[in-house]
Order: sequence, then C-alpha cells, then structure tokens
Amino acid sequence: MRADPPREAADHARGGGAGRGERAPFLAFVQDEASEAAIRGGLAAFGGGLAVRRGGIATAIKALEREATPRVLLVDIAGIDDPMEQLEALAGICTPDLRMLVLGDNTEIGFYRQLTRDLGVAEYVHKPLTRDSAERLFGPFLKGGEAETEAARRGGQVVAVCGARGGVGTTTVAVNLALQLADVSRGHVALLDLNLRGGTTGLMFGVRPAPGLRVALEDPERVDGLFLERCAMPIGERLKLIAAEEPMDAVPLPTIEGVAGLLGLLRQRFNHVVVDLPMPPGPAERAVLAASRLMLLVMGPDLAGIRNAIAARKLAGGGAARMMTVLNREGLPGGLKRKHILEGLGATPEVTIPDLPKLLPRAANLGKPALNTVLRRALAPVTEEIAAVHAGKVRGSLMARLFGGSA
Repeated sequence: MRADPPREAADHARGGGAGRGERAPFLAFVQDEASEAAIRGGLAAFGGGLAVRRGGIATAIKALEREATPRVLLVDIAGIDDPMEQLEALAGICTPDLRMLVLGDNTEIGFYRQLTRDLGVAEYVHKPLTRDSAERLFGPFLKGGEAETEAARRGGQVVAVCGARGGVGTTTVAVNLALQLADVSRGHVALLDLNLRGGTTGLMFGVRPAPGLRVALEDPERVDGLFLERCAMPIGERLKLIAAEEPMDAVPLPTIEGVAGLLGLLRQRFNHVVVDLPMPPGPAERAVLAASRLMLLVMGPDLAGIRNAIAARKLAGGGAARMMTVLNREGLPGGLKRKHILEGLGATPEVTIPDLPKLLPRAANLGKPALNTVLRRALAPVTEEIAAVHAGKVRGSLMARLFGGSA
C-alpha cells in the first residue's frame, strides 16, 4: 500500500489521487459516434475542459481507478444487463463531490426515478441524444450553480478516533483503519491528525507532514481549494495525510470555524475522513464530534482506561451518531482480564485488538504501517460499520457510496 516518498511525489505529480487541482471539469464515456457528436456540439458553448472518450461504464471504471475524479462525469450504460452493479462499482472509486450523469437506452420512467431519486444520479437521458437535449439537460452542470450548491451539501463520512487516555494506541488504530478503508472500499480516504504537537501519524508512514495545517485551523479564510495541494501528503493511491509537526513550545489555537471549514473541504474531496482526535477535545475539536458519523473510543486493559472510557462516552455521546469502543492490547501482561473489563465498562467492546508487542513497536520505528492479517480481522467490524465493506465485499446504495452518506 505504501510507496517510498520519492515515488509518491512522482505519482502525485502525474495526477493520482483526490487532492490534485487538475481535475477535468467534464468527462464523458459514450459508446457511439452519434452521442459523441451530440455532446461535443451541444456543450461546445461552455468552453474548454470538455473531454469525450469512446467506451461504456466498464471503460470509465478502468480509467478512473488510475485518474482523478472529474467534476462532472457522464457514462453510457446502454446495452448493459445489470447497470446498477456497474454504477455501484463506479461510485466506489469516485470522490463524493462528483456530479454523475447517465446516458442509456431504457425509456421507462420508473428507471429514471430509480437512478435520480433513489441512487443519487444527477440526470439520466435516454438515447437518441441530440445537441439540444445535451445542452439543455447537461449544460447546467457545467455552469455550476444549483448543481454545485447541491453537491456542497453532500460529502464523505467523518470518523473520529480518540483515546481514553494517552498511550493507548489511538494513532495506531487511526492509521491502520485509514489504510484498510482505502484498500477495501476503493474510495478516497483522508487521515487528519489534529495532534498538532507531538503527533505521530507522519512517523508511522515514514513521511514529514507538509506545513499549513495550523494556519488553516487558526484562520478559516486560509482553507481554500489549494489547501490540499499544499498540505495533503499522498500515502499510496487513495490515501492522503494531513498533519503537522509544531514545536513543543508552540501554542496552536484552532478555531471552531477553522475545523469546520477544513472538514467541509475534506468531505467534498474524500469518501471517508478519519480524524486522529486529541482527548479530551477542546471546543474546536468538538466540531469534529458534531460532524462525525462514527466515534471510535480506544482504551487499554487497565483501570484508568475503564474510568476514562466511561467519562469520555458521557462527554462525547451527544456528538457522534454512533460510538464504538475499541479495546486495544487485550492480553497485555499485567493488564486486566476480559471479564473484569466487561464488568467495569458495563458493556462489551465492539472491537478487540490483541496485544502485539513486537509488531507494533517495530513498525512504528521503521515508519511502516503495521496492518497485517490480525489487525485487518480486528478492524473488520469498523470497516463494516463505516463503508459496508467486509471480507472483500462492497455493499450499499450508489447514494451512500458516491456521496458518502449523511454525517
């Protein structure tokens, strides 16, 4: 999953990933010459950036696995027996801010409604396509306006990962969860580390975070479309890291507006945003909990972990839509037995990660993520909860996959 930093930089420059600015304004995949001519003629007045390629949705899937998601995508599903499955696959590799247009040969109104109302497709048009219909129905999406405003209301899911106390493995969980999501969901994932001083996400990947995160969090006006180009570090093809390494004597003052603005930007560009969150959270960090679909509370097998986990659940219970407790390092020599932990918590942890005394320290010191079979199996319930992905299977509606679901 991880490439050496020089190779990552080269891939980034060529255009791999969700954080690039050179996204095509409009990209179409059509199967016949007549449709291509109608699109080129009908949309010629909307300026440059119009790209039309020959091929159907299978061609689109293969291409967008390697290329940046365009702002507007048109795909041709004519002649496909089960287009829904193909649309699901396409949605899984695109960023949430995509506006998808579909061209096909099904003339039934029920099919149109299923695509546009139930599955989140912006517009469906049946063949034959004319220049007039291409301009009238597809043109508004090149202008922006209402279509862009609607897209801004949608976005990827935010997952907050926080520890009951320091040293329980919060960053380890966040790093490996982000890697697993990027791997099995095939979606675009952002890992945001809000531990501005002493954060270790960069160390675990063997990279130095780019500057800019602190400024963006303190001054909301600095969070713009170029922020990702300056601050996001590419980790593999579908994972970006946004972190900082502020001096220990620095006093970062993130604002609620800064955190909310950054999350809004990330949610439009990524299917999943995993946040390594300091605990207890300050007022600005609580904006993450308010935006989260899921909160992971990481604890260790000790009395302090139980006490703080109970307190943290009360503190953050009203923010995240769903909370899962992660018991890390189960079986640690000298740690509490499982039955005592269950008695103390009054509930069973949804996720249990065994003690891995050799693997995790070695991986952290080498700057290589520790994701292996044991960790993958332990994190599977979280992956299932976040992305409806388990054991290599992808489920969920196109709306949930393409636009990341509701927060």
